[in-house]
Amino acid sequence: MDSDDPNSCRPISDLPYLSKLIEHVVADRFREHLTTFNLLPARQSVYRPFHSTKTALLSVHNDLVRFLDSGKVSLLVLLDLSAAFDTVDTLTILSKWFSMESTTLSWFESYLANRTQSFTHAGRESDAQFFCRL
Repeated sequence: MDSDDPNSCRPISDLPYLSKLIEHVVADRFREHLTTFNLLPARQSVYRPFHSTKTALLSVHNDLVRFLDSGKVSLLVLLDLSAAFDTVDTLTILSKWFSMESTTLSWFESYLANRTQSFTHAGRESDAQFFCRL
């Protein structure tokens, strides 16, 4: 990472307080919806209370040790999916996987549509990039 190149830096949120407050309320309600209707896979560690990277690693480690103890062969394939969310249709995920209806889906669409992010440091600004594809 080149610290002199603003395009290599991660942007931070510069939203008004009210927007941040609304985001937190919506995020809490969305997590509650996902939990209530059991819409997340059992082993998903992201966006869940009391789950973390450590939880995911312990689960993989436990599976590998269990298979090793039972004399089975294991193969571990690791993929970097850090930018995978940038390639999927957000509205399809919200409507199909998370069972959102039209009013809620329209609200998310209007909030996320055409949002860009950039980074400014020492008078230099990175290129504006879309952070949510709709």
